[in-house]
Amino acid sequence: MFSGIVESLGRITALISEPPGSRLVIEEPKIRAATNVADSVSVNGCCLTVVETGEKTMTFQAGPETLARTNLGELTTNSLVNLERSLAVGDRLGGHFVSGHIDGQAELIEIKNYGDWADYWFKISEELAAQMASKGSVAVDGVSLTLVACEKNRFSVALIPYTLKVTTLGSRKIGDKVNIETDILSKYVQRLLEAKEW
Repeated sequence: MFSGIVESLGRITALISEPPGSRLVIEEPKIRAATNVADSVSVNGCCLTVVETGEKTMTFQAGPETLARTNLGELTTNSLVNLERSLAVGDRLGGHFVSGHIDGQAELIEIKNYGDWADYWFKISEELAAQMASKGSVAVDGVSLTLVACEKNRFSVALIPYTLKVTTLGSRKIGDKVNIETDILSKYVQRLLEAKEW
């Protein structure tokens, strides 16, 4: 379980093919120093297990489902990724409860800049849009954000200068794909409504 508050940016130093999956080697000394093998780390919002550590690096394995369902399959050497260690009991929760289980991807379709601030619009499937509500929460590449506008097949978020600076969102361009995790509560509400038709 995570909070969606990104701790640091990591850099991909190697991508090693392991059919049908892949190994991702990520460099980030601060998080590495506090991480051990078998720990869970959110990488662009996707919960991965540390399988090996180096002096400054952590290695993760991603299976075919993860590579196909998330933007991890599009990473290249030197790509930056958002990193967050899993929550510990008693930690303050600054964002919202994020499981690290990606529901799908969205495409960045519009950026409205207001000086150092920005509004981002993303295209989304109707299935995921049904789990979003204005002023609710969403994790975009692992970043906990408040939904502003929610429409049938798109949504917007307002990004403060700090978020644009310390996460990968500040370098995103039109057409980029991002990982989306909708709020856990919305999934249960939707399921309860569906169950009434059984």
